[in-house]
Amino acid sequence: MYLSVVVPVYNERDNLPLLYQAVVDALKPIEKPWELILVDDGSRDDSLPVLESLADSDPQRVRVIALRRNFGQTAAIAAGIDHATGAVVVLMDADLQNDPQDIPMMLEKLEQGYDVISGWRKNRQDTFITRTLPSNLANWLISKTTGVKLHDYGCTLKAYRREVITGFRLYGEMHRFIPVFANSVGARILEVPVNHHPRKFGKAKYGLERTFKVVLDLFTVQFLSRYANKPIYLFGGTGSVLILVSGLVLFYLFIRRIFFDVSVMNSPLFQISTMVAILGFQSILMGLIAELLARTYHESQGKPTYTVRKKINFTEDDHS
Repeated sequence: MYLSVVVPVYNERDNLPLLYQAVVDALKPIEKPWELILVDDGSRDDSLPVLESLADSDPQRVRVIALRRNFGQTAAIAAGIDHATGAVVVLMDADLQNDPQDIPMMLEKLEQGYDVISGWRKNRQDTFITRTLPSNLANWLISKTTGVKLHDYGCTLKAYRREVITGFRLYGEMHRFIPVFANSVGARILEVPVNHHPRKFGKAKYGLERTFKVVLDLFTVQFLSRYANKPIYLFGGTGSVLILVSGLVLFYLFIRRIFFDVSVMNSPLFQISTMVAILGFQSILMGLIAELLARTYHESQGKPTYTVRKKINFTEDDHS
């Protein structure tokens, strides 16, 4: 299979027939086989019967996954990726705000040597205060923190080569961070402007509270992308700084004791510096334990600490 289009669905009954037809029309120029994977995320309307009807009408291309309850957009996307068979995976929303007509253009960009094509809703059709402004702030924060500079992390419409989105699991609201994970394995990322349409049916599923969840997930993403294979750098570095600060405070106290005859043991600074030193020592120990866990994780699964873009003059039996 060349292409898998994965669409998470939650209460989008009226949009689904139009979405299916829009995808079919957009992919007519694609001569290679493709599939449309629709993941029902515990919808409470009649979305699932509509999905079943679409699957019956086009059994060769439409596949439906029905989750037992509403697990969230990230879990639905993860389920779709897990069941996708295409070498290229395209993610998009079911609310018709993403335009399937952009997919062929994104596939052409992939053929130019990129691994991830990220959509940018340059002319976004959402309310500014409740949707666009928080999204812009989150995009700026994520770009600054991760170093992967994108204008629109929140745009679901993205195209990926399968090999750059395997090897990690998605939790929380982490689907928007997939480009960051892909970048950590050396993926070539290109951001392209895409169409964005006003919502025709239904209502938005997310509000301002989602921004706080994204910020919390950002801490996890930073740790996993930068320190998952070298946790001692984080814990050991923090511990070393704490011990250094404690040592400087103690040196200051003893200087005062020598030259000004000021008691050291009764000073609150002495007690604080002692606690800081203990915290620093514990942080280093946590780093060593994390190093053992990281090695156990990789070695127990035979999981390498590197990724290969391509091999030349190797056969499938060659492992060196």
